[in-house]
Amino acid sequence: MKYRPFLISKKYFLTAFLAFFCLFGAVMAQDVHASHEGESAHIESVSKEHGEEKFNITEFIFHHIGDSHVFHFWGEGEHWKGLYLPIILYTHNGLVTFSSKAFELNDDGSKVVEVKGMRFVQAHGKIYYANEEAEHGSYVSHEKNKKGKDVITNERPLDFSITKNVFSVFFSVALLLVIFISVANAYKKREGKAPKGFQSLIEPIILFVRDDIARPNLGYKYERFMPYLLTVFFFIWINNMLGLVPFFPGGANVTGNIATTLVLAMFTMILINFNGNKYYWGHIFNPPVPWWLKPLMIPVEMISIISRPFALMIRLFANITAGHILVLSLLCLIFIFNSLAVAPASIFFAVFIGAIELLVAFIQAFIFTILSALFIGMAVEEHAADHH
Repeated sequence: MKYRPFLISKKYFLTAFLAFFCLFGAVMAQDVHASHEGESAHIESVSKEHGEEKFNITEFIFHHIGDSHVFHFWGEGEHWKGLYLPIILYTHNGLVTFSSKAFELNDDGSKVVEVKGMRFVQAHGKIYYANEEAEHGSYVSHEKNKKGKDVITNERPLDFSITKNVFSVFFSVALLLVIFISVANAYKKREGKAPKGFQSLIEPIILFVRDDIARPNLGYKYERFMPYLLTVFFFIWINNMLGLVPFFPGGANVTGNIATTLVLAMFTMILINFNGNKYYWGHIFNPPVPWWLKPLMIPVEMISIISRPFALMIRLFANITAGHILVLSLLCLIFIFNSLAVAPASIFFAVFIGAIELLVAFIQAFIFTILSALFIGMAVEEHAADHH
C-alpha cells in the first residue's frame, strides 16, 4: 500500500489537539476561579477603606493584557511568588542593570531604586527617571494631553529589559529550534519510512502549510519561501497558544503586542519588495489603466506597498487582543454586578471563549501565513509568455 503520511498521522494529531483542548480548558477554569477569589478579596478590602471606590474594569483588563517585568506564579502581598526579570537600561551614565525585584512589585511610581547614583521608578509597567521629591506620594509628574488624559512627563532611559513578552519570544524561538531540529533528525534517521512519535504530529502541519498555503499561492517557486512561511506560522501559533496558558512560561500577550506584529509584517514586506519582479514594479509605476488615470493610480499602488503589511499587522494584533479582552470582560461581570450569583455563568462563558481561542490561535497563524504567501506570490508571479 502506498504510504500517505497525512492519513497515517491524522489520528495522532486529533488526539493531541483534544488533549490540549481539555488541558487548557481545565487550567482556564482554575485560573478564572483563582482570579475571581483574589479580585473579590481586593475589592472587599478597598471598600472597607474607601467606601465609594469601585472596581476599575479598564485597569484590570489592561494590566492582564499588558507587558510586565515579572511573572506571577501565585499568592499576593507577603505570600507573592513569581519570577523577577532583569532590568537593562541605557542611561545618561551608560548601561545600568538590576533585578525588577528592587521595585518590590510597585507600579505607581512611589518606590525609588538607586543604581550608580541614578534614581528610577516604575509606573504603569515602564521605567522612568525619578523626580527629586514625591508629588502626591509618587515620584512621577503628570499633565493632561490633548485628549484630556493624564500622561507621565518624566524622562525615560532606553529600556532593553527582559520583559514577559521578550522572555516569551526567546522561549518560543528555542521551542521552534527544538521542534524543527528534532523533526529534521527524525527524517534523517527514518528516511523513506512512516513518521513516528513527535514527527507524526508535526508532519501533517508541515504538509498543510506546503500543500494548502505555499503551493496554491507561490506555484513552482514555493520551496524558496517555505522556510519563512513555516517559521512565521509556527512562531505565531506557538505564541498564540502560550498566551492562553495562565501559568509560567505562558501568560504573555506576545502576538497581542503591536510591536511584535509590526516586525512580522515588516519581514513580509521586505520579502515582497526584494523578490518583486519587473511585472510587479511595472504594475505599481505603470499601471495598466488609461493614461489620464495613471496620476491617480500610481500613488494608490505605491500606498499598497505599505497597506498590505499594515493590514497583516492590525489583523493579528486586533484579533488576539480582542480575544483576551473578551475573556477578561466576561470575568469582570462578577464585579460589575457585584454579585456571586453571576459567577457560575461568568466563569462558564470565560472558559468557553477561552476554549474557542485555541481554534482562533491556529486560524490567526493560518491567516497571517496565507496572506503573506498571497502577497509574495503576487510579487513573484511571472507573465504568461515569460513563464512559457
